[in-house]
Formats: sequence, structure tokens, C-alpha cells
Amino acid sequence: MASEGLPKDQFSDPEIQGILEGDARFRRLGWKRLTIISIVEAIALGSLGLPSAFASLGMVAGVILTIGLGFVAVYAGYSIGETKLRYPQIGHYADVGQLLLGNVGSKLFLGSFVALLVFVIGSHCLTGAIAFQTITQSSSCSIIFSVVSAVILLILAIPPSFAEVAILGYIDFASIIIAIGVTMIATGIQSSSGTGTFVDHTPWSAWPKPGLTFSAAIVAANNIVFAFSFAGCLPSFMEDMHTPEDYTKTLWWLGGIQIVIYTLTGSIIYAFVGQEVQSPALLSAGPVISRVVFGIALPVIFISGSINTTVVCRYIHGKVYQDSIVRYVNTRKGWMTWLGLVLVVTILAWVIAEAIPIFSELLSIISALFVSGLSFYIPPIMWFVLLKEGAWYERHNLKPAILNGIVFIVGMIIFGCGTYSSIAELVHKFQSGSISKPFTCS
Repeated sequence: MASEGLPKDQFSDPEIQGILEGDARFRRLGWKRLTIISIVEAIALGSLGLPSAFASLGMVAGVILTIGLGFVAVYAGYSIGETKLRYPQIGHYADVGQLLLGNVGSKLFLGSFVALLVFVIGSHCLTGAIAFQTITQSSSCSIIFSVVSAVILLILAIPPSFAEVAILGYIDFASIIIAIGVTMIATGIQSSSGTGTFVDHTPWSAWPKPGLTFSAAIVAANNIVFAFSFAGCLPSFMEDMHTPEDYTKTLWWLGGIQIVIYTLTGSIIYAFVGQEVQSPALLSAGPVISRVVFGIALPVIFISGSINTTVVCRYIHGKVYQDSIVRYVNTRKGWMTWLGLVLVVTILAWVIAEAIPIFSELLSIISALFVSGLSFYIPPIMWFVLLKEGAWYERHNLKPAILNGIVFIVGMIIFGCGTYSSIAELVHKFQSGSISKPFTCS
């Protein structure tokens, strides 16, 4: 969003001043603030689906996949960051498509990038509805709660600058850590005392649960994949940094914190609750504690979701008004178009939340269709096409070539197997009546 991208000779002095103020407003993000924002965007709903994934896959496979996919995602993120540094004209992930495949790639990446974020916002809307139903214990139609969730997401997405929402990031991070911590403590106490919901519960196992189908296993693995879906927003965040080269500090801090929190969350809650662990995991703490922890988790549900709204709207708004001061959202027209765009994106996300009203399957579909590419198999392509110097088999390229090859294979497995399994599981659950129909009161 650099001011040098605008032809200033076409503007009056007040407009030039507005451009300079817009640049100053957007380009003031340091790596420490970026780490907080990235944690907020990343460590949210993903962590809530992990204990259930561990229950399906078993403790051994769950831990191995969580740690392994974490390092794969961090390495892929490094390739994305290096591409952004070498090609400063990349404002958002979707701009990479223009470099790789021209206009066709631009449209393809645009669709994938926007769809990913809208689906993720939808998952936050769905989780918000689940949270309100759990907290209130109300018999009111679930659509009412999903509408309330959508309205909150819309309001929090109004500030267009990431630096402006950074302060909310501290609240958000504290929210998810406390919610997970309380869930761990509560389930641990109930498990050790043999009280509450854990009387005669099926204990945890090191191995996959009996009768686990291929589709169910892939859906569980995709819930872990979703937890590492941060890469899609990395170029957008780097665009707001005053020193983009510092992104590696954020990347390693974010990756390390994610791997630790996810491994502990998945393994400990699964160990305490056993095979009856639910998704989202906060439902597993029993009726009373679940109401408490969902109340604590409300900030992470809505702040994290709103950051995704801001990312996708910043991209669309910047593209539409790339040669205009309106892009900086500091004029009347800028604010009107910004608010209209936030409203449209939020409505689309709400429709998705109602159309796929089951948490695990929604996360799995997002992972298979979008995270597999943006966070896994596309970054290796960036390295081979945009970053590699010389033949891949030359000595200085051999190590990154092998690593990128591994990342690419992982991404393609997630895409192929994940898409089939997600659709198969969703169809099966709709046909069996185990989940409610879209746009109905559950």
C-alpha cells in the first residue's frame, strides 16, 4: 500500500497530504505487534478442534502430525515472506498469482484467497453461535445467535488498519490461553475425581480409535492442518510493516508458540476427557464450565474473525481503488465503500456458517480446498519459479529443493484426500440426520 504506487501529479495538494497520511497510518507495524496480531489470527478456532482430532487419530499420530505440520507450515511461510521481499509489488497473497500465471493466475489466486478468508470468517460466525447457545442455554432458534455473531464480527472489522486493532490482540491472546487453561484444569479435576461428565468415560489411546474410516481420519488430520493456516495473511501483514525484513522473527515466534500450544491443548484435553471429547473442545468441560470458558473465549472468537474480515476487505478495497486516495479509507467515499464491503463479506460468511453447520467438517473443507494450497503446495512453487537461482539440483539449491518438495507433496495430499473425505463425511452426516439441515433452527 505504498504511496509511490500512486501517480501524485494527478492529485491536488490536499489529496497528496491525504496519501502521505494514509501511508503513515498503515505502515507503522513492527514485528512484535505483528507477532501478536499473527497469534491472534492463527491461534483461535484451530486449537478448539485439536482434542477431537487427537481422539480420532490417537495420541501418537496426533502429536506427530501437530509438530510435523507446524514445521512444514513455518517453512512454507518463510518462502512466502522471501517472495514478498523480492517482489515488493505483492500487497497481498493473491498478487502472487499474477507473477506465476499472469492474468489467469491473478483471478485464480484472487478467488482462492478471498474464499479462504470468507470461509474462515464463517467458521468464527458458527463458533460464536455455538458459544452463545452454550452460555445462554436458550431454546431460541440458532439462526438468531448466528446473526448476532455476524453483527459483532462486522463491528469489530470496521477499523481498516492492523495497527489500530493490535491492542485488541493482547485481549484476544489472553482470552484463548485462559479459556484453554480453564478447560484443561476443569477436565483434569473431573477426570481425576471421577465426577461430572467423565464417569465411565472411554480413556485415551495412543492409537487410532477402533473402526476409524479413511474419510474420518483425513477430516481429523485436516482439523490439525487448519490450525496452521496463518500463511495466507502473511503478505497482507508484511505490507503494513515499517521493516518487512523483520517478518522472520514473527514467523519463528508464531510457529514455536503455535506448536507448543496446539500439542499441549490436543494431548492434555484428550488425555483427561478421552474418546468423548467434543469439537469445539470447550464443550468438553461439562455444562457449567463450558458456559464459563465460552464466555472467556468470546474475544478470541470475534477478534480473530474480524481480523480476517479486515484482511480480505483491505485487499478488495485496495484493488478497486488502487489509483485513488479512496484506498486509504480517510475520505467520506472511502469510509462508505469500506463499510459496504465489510457488510457484504460478513453476510457471505454468515451464509457459509448456516450452510455448513458443523464445526469439524467446516474446518476440514477449508483446509482441503484452500489451506492446502495457500499454506502448503503453492509456497514451494513460489520458490521454484520466483526465488530459485540456477538449477534445482545445484549444490546451493539442493537442500531447499528437497524441503520444498516435501512441503508440496504434503499440500497435494491434503488437497486430494481432504476434499474427497470432507465431502464424503458431510454427505454421510446429512443423510444420517446426525446434523441439522442448513438454515434451520437446531
